[in-house]
Amino acid sequence: MRKVWALGAAVAVCLTACSVKQDTGGGGTGSTGAGSTGTKEISFLTFETPNLPPTYWDAAIKRVTDKYPDIKVNKLVAPTTQGRTPYAKQLLQSGQFPDVMIAVDPAGFAEAGNLYDWKPDELKDFQFPEANPIKGGHHQLPANTQTIPPVYYNKKLFADAGITSTPKTWAELLAACEKLKAKGTQPFVIGGGKDGFPASMIMTGLVSVDVYGKTPDWLTQRRAGKVKFSDPDFTKAVQKFADLSTKGFLNKDSVSRDYAATEQAFLNGEGAMYPMGNWFAANADTKKHDFDIGVFNFPTDDGKLVVPAYTGGGMSVNAHSKNLDAAKRFAIAFQTDKGQIDASVKADGLVPAIKGYQMPSDIGPVLKAGYDLYKEAVDKNAIVNSFGWETADDGLLPGMKEKFYAVAQDIVTGRKSVAEACAYLDTEWEKAK
Repeated sequence: MRKVWALGAAVAVCLTACSVKQDTGGGGTGSTGAGSTGTKEISFLTFETPNLPPTYWDAAIKRVTDKYPDIKVNKLVAPTTQGRTPYAKQLLQSGQFPDVMIAVDPAGFAEAGNLYDWKPDELKDFQFPEANPIKGGHHQLPANTQTIPPVYYNKKLFADAGITSTPKTWAELLAACEKLKAKGTQPFVIGGGKDGFPASMIMTGLVSVDVYGKTPDWLTQRRAGKVKFSDPDFTKAVQKFADLSTKGFLNKDSVSRDYAATEQAFLNGEGAMYPMGNWFAANADTKKHDFDIGVFNFPTDDGKLVVPAYTGGGMSVNAHSKNLDAAKRFAIAFQTDKGQIDASVKADGLVPAIKGYQMPSDIGPVLKAGYDLYKEAVDKNAIVNSFGWETADDGLLPGMKEKFYAVAQDIVTGRKSVAEACAYLDTEWEKAK
């Protein structure tokens, strides 16, 4: 979840060869690499975070390659956590588009014919095979579900401030913030910096529960020109975010802090609440801290259960890969191997969207608590999309995520008013169309 290098240097530095192997499934016509053994060489674009360091990816690749001995993988690492999609665009423009990539936004790539369109029989093991269609096609394996964002909280700081129950309404959340501030505690831990998205997590939650909770297909309507960011519903959600900053519940200086430092600040006890995707639960259960961590759903005005989530984020394959069959087999094996899924659950707090999969019995308490909240929301049909994390026909236009992250930072720091921020998003949307 790092510094942007010139492209040539980035490829030279980030390219790490990893020996990969293959199961027995699938035929194909991919060309073979050099040598008499029929080795097929593919490149794999990934990213690194505090949860997913280099050792995680190397072990993950080896886990699959031990089953697929005819594939060799060259690992590429995006220069920043959220920079993997722009980096993929750079690689495409330079003729080095990866054979396989994970959690890269398919928008733009798919429409241009650069991503393989997964067929129904290839998606038979996934719970939601119809997730995230782009022009009727499916260009990213629907491998995982993530809730974005629940709110993680420091139980000790809550208790010290006299907060005896987790907030379910927006008014209760504001009251909790007042109590925390009165005790000299920073209510929220936020970030931004080169990763951008940590500054926008609260705004994602607000738009998801307030706007999508009322109009689930709001972003589809935005694509159709029926609604705008400057309309009252969206503006009201953004105003709530701005109010948090005005009241001093957000530290304006924190927007220069990158993702890793933001997470560490919460683990250091520098703030009481940390709105973040459910992947944080893995580190909440394993990284050092001296307080208990709880989790609650993002509050709504009336306390109604609305839980933002997103299913997708899996692997996409270069439609023009020289070793297309090998790339497809690697991607499906990576996403469906139980050992690999278990490792991803424990490392990144994922909720696998694989048929018949059972969560490991030894997952940590924070991860289990978040998973139980998600299951309750599924049972009560309370799931909505997580704003800004959708990647298909109902998602933001290419390039708009970065604009959204920047707007969030500008609101926190006061560089833009709410009206200016929403008007800016409308203007940038027209440019992106």
